This record gives sequence, structure tokens and C-alpha cells, in this order.
Amino acid sequence: MLSDTPGLHHVTGIVGDAQTAIDFYVGVLGVRLVTQTVNFEDILQHHLYFGDANGTPGTVLTHFPDPHGDPGRAGKPQLESVSFVVPTDSLEYWETRLADHDVAVEGPLERFDERVLRFEDPAGTQVELVAGPPVPGDIERWTAGPVPTEHAIRGLHGVAALSVNPYATAGTLETLGFEHEAEDGDRIRYRATGSRATVVDVLDRDAPFGREGTGTLHHVAVRVEEEDDLHEWRDLFDDRGYDVSRVKDRHVFHSLYVREPGGILFELATETDGVAASEAGTDPGESLYLPDWFEDDRDLIESQLPALTVPTGRSTDEEPAGTEDR
Repeated sequence: MLSDTPGLHHVTGIVGDAQTAIDFYVGVLGVRLVTQTVNFEDILQHHLYFGDANGTPGTVLTHFPDPHGDPGRAGKPQLESVSFVVPTDSLEYWETRLADHDVAVEGPLERFDERVLRFEDPAGTQVELVAGPPVPGDIERWTAGPVPTEHAIRGLHGVAALSVNPYATAGTLETLGFEHEAEDGDRIRYRATGSRATVVDVLDRDAPFGREGTGTLHHVAVRVEEEDDLHEWRDLFDDRGYDVSRVKDRHVFHSLYVREPGGILFELATETDGVAASEAGTDPGESLYLPDWFEDDRDLIESQLPALTVPTGRSTDEEPAGTEDR
């Protein structure tokens, strides 16, 4: 019997230059690059995973860098934004930090009794920081980055979706186990029952059709317990006539993809202790990690991909790490 999802697993977007993305997400936002591997559908393209110390599902944002890609446009049917949780009294810190890095910030905005900062990453992806309570459970925050521990990102908060059929997307969310929670203007909030990364907002508003490209979000993944569940979910969505993939081995988890009638691409991905992966003798994210089935092509792959460097620690003009654990 299928179980409701407890929340989001990861969110994936498309950016331009890989190094620029690493410099921003690690060097400015302070999340950890936990895995650098390749896009399994295109081995000559990086796939970067950012998250907490272990890449715990519910904290992970991944990006496909496409340095030659055309800029995209967020619209229907796509994800409009991805949001992270930060401590309730940290928005002022983040306003200052983002301004110091020449990032234009909108807000704080008030939404569902939450305070929100909005900004774009260097590729134009819409990102939000939502002030919220501590995330309970098994998140292991990354404490070696440039952001003091007491202000560090706690994981994903959720996504907002521009559906071509909000009723159909709502039905898909309810099938997965999300429940209608509240409405605020044209934003309808659905929430999963887990302890982290539980929010999907369906935006019922006019918007142009989107164009996939750099600066857009590709899909959102929700957590399922194990691989056997994926086969059951596949049968269910196939019976309903949804466009659903086969179950795929992503090496650090298994998954399937479903394009629901509202046009939003969902992935269902198996729960793990974390998606961090690295070559033997290196820390997560510091080297190109390949599953066994791509190892024979390593020389070809490495010759076609740019070498990447990962920012480490705080610069001398940044405040030291705090000791208070909020």
C-alpha cells in the first residue's frame, strides 16, 4: 500500500556556468556542494548537488550547468521559485549579506504569516529565503561554510508552481499526500505531513508560457520510502494516463518522473541518508564522482568538462562562526 510522501526530496534547475553556480551557492548562500557528477542523460554535462553536510533529502538543490544554453523564462507550466528555510531572526543578516555580494533583494515580504526575501541567483533562477522555526530531525547543517552557523540555511522550504491547470496540479499533490492548508491571494498552499521541506504553493495567476533554459527550474522531487514504492506509483500514474517514466537508477537514489496534467514535472525519489558522493580519498563535492557504469568513459568526460573549485571557509572580512545553535 502506497504511503503519503513526507515532503520534498530535491529541486533541480538549469544554470549557465558551473563555477559561477558553485561560487554563489557555496560562497554566498553557504550550502555545501555535496556531489559533483554528470547528468546521466548527457554525460558531457555536469550535475551539481548542493545541500546540508550529507545532502540529506529535503535539503538538496541540484543544477544542470549549461554554459552554452539560452536563457529561459519562468512561466507556465513550470516551477516559479524555490525557497529555503533560515532562522526566524536571520533575515536582516541575509539582506546585508546579499547586498554585500551585489545581489538585489525584494522584501521582506509577508506571506502566510511568514517573512520572505526574494532574489535571483546569477543565472536568473528565482530563489527565496523564508524565516521559519528550527527544522527538527536529521538535518546536519554545514558548519564549515562562509555563513555563521546561527544564520545558516536549514534546508528546503518548498517550491511555487505555475500550473496550466491548478485544479489538476492540486489533485496530483493530494494523490501524493499533500493537504490543502491555506490561500493567500492567488497562492494556494499545499503541505506534506513530514518535518521538513513540506510546502508546494500552486499559483493561480496569469503568466506567459515558460521557456526551458538557464535560470529556470526543471522539476521538483518528493520523497518515497523505497524502490518498490516507485513501481506501484508508476502503475497508478500510468493507469490514470499520466506521462510517466520507467523507474530509474540515479545511483544515490532511485526515481521516476511524472508530468501531471497541469504540466509540472514531478520526480518521486527514494529516501536515503544523504546523496553526498565523492571519489575515494576526497571530501564530498571536491572531485568528479562517477557511478561504476561511467568509469570507462572517465577520461573522455573529464576532458570535456571544466575543472571546478569549491570555496572553503570564511573570508577574513566575514564574521566568525557563531556558537549559538538555534
